Amino acid sequence: MPTTNFASKLPNTGTSIFSVMSALAREHKAINLSQGFPNYDPPAELRRLVNSHLESGHNQYAPMPGLPELRKVITDKHKRSSGNDINPETEITITSGATQAIFCAITTVVRPGDEVILIEPAYDSYRPVVELSGGKVVAYQLTYPDYQIDWEAFAKLLTDRTRLIILNTPHNPTGTIWQKKDWEQLEQLVAGTDIFVLSDEVYEQLVYDGQRHYSLLDFPALFERGFATYSFGKTFHSTGWKVGYCLAPDYLMKEFRKIHQFNVFSVNTPVQYALADYLKDPDTYGNLSSFYQQKRDFLLQRLEGLPLQPLPCAGTYFQLFDYRQISDAPDLEFASWLTTEIGVAVIPVSAFRSVESDERVVRICFAKTEEVLSAAAEVLRERLS
Repeated sequence: MPTTNFASKLPNTGTSIFSVMSALAREHKAINLSQGFPNYDPPAELRRLVNSHLESGHNQYAPMPGLPELRKVITDKHKRSSGNDINPETEITITSGATQAIFCAITTVVRPGDEVILIEPAYDSYRPVVELSGGKVVAYQLTYPDYQIDWEAFAKLLTDRTRLIILNTPHNPTGTIWQKKDWEQLEQLVAGTDIFVLSDEVYEQLVYDGQRHYSLLDFPALFERGFATYSFGKTFHSTGWKVGYCLAPDYLMKEFRKIHQFNVFSVNTPVQYALADYLKDPDTYGNLSSFYQQKRDFLLQRLEGLPLQPLPCAGTYFQLFDYRQISDAPDLEFASWLTTEIGVAVIPVSAFRSVESDERVVRICFAKTEEVLSAAAEVLRERLS
């Protein structure tokens, strides 16, 4: 027993559901469609470039904000897509994945007593960082089956203590995307206030069926009070490299970097050099939507006719399924049963909420090879038909 008095800063935080379900999958030799990572390698040319820069001596600290070459090519990319002329010197920082960018952004603006609006279901890293910063989470609940925001209800959550609104589009886990009208509603709500906005856009390239990704950068009045975070891990099937970035106006980025430099300081140098070279060709990421849409459609075709009912998926590499034709069990219980008894691991959507929910929906990751998706579909078809 400890001899000192100790109180956890995160007393209500345990092991993440992703770790729990992946461990359960390993224990029961289930096909793991739970945790959100691809089971295939990054592009061969990108891997070649990383190796080339490793061998050419790019193995020491990179500049704290990130390599100038990489910052420049990223800002050029966003200028093409949004027309927003980001300053590569003062408005972008390369981070150790998007989660570290999110950590720095939240801690930059949230102080004790501030309220932060989360849109739930929500990625599990947001709430702990708000709590570590002394903030209070105010959750807005998206509801089954369309998971769209009722802006009249959302507006009622804003108070004079609201400091930050955190959004995620394309949205994990629901696969929904924000339309232009959603951004315009948000713009109206925060106009004339001191509220900041954090836009998690890690799945920006994964938007389907001819739809487009609307970004914080498309709305200059919002960007002036906001942060936008991105992930190369999601874009280039390299989640283990942990390289992402944050965009923000210079006055916010100046404060963001103060936290970044004492948190990570600098990010993987040879990978930064490789990405700077690789991103010069827009075709390297231009076909990702069709690549992942084919995977989504492949999974849906293989599961067609089963009592797992798919919900619309407009983006991300996650597909939701309603299982109420199979079971009335809560989703965590159902996900555990599906893993241990059927042999396919999934994620219960309630794990992304702070309130109880009876929506009976689970999330499947389709960022897998066709062999893995086919094997999972075969197991489900054999056991659930």
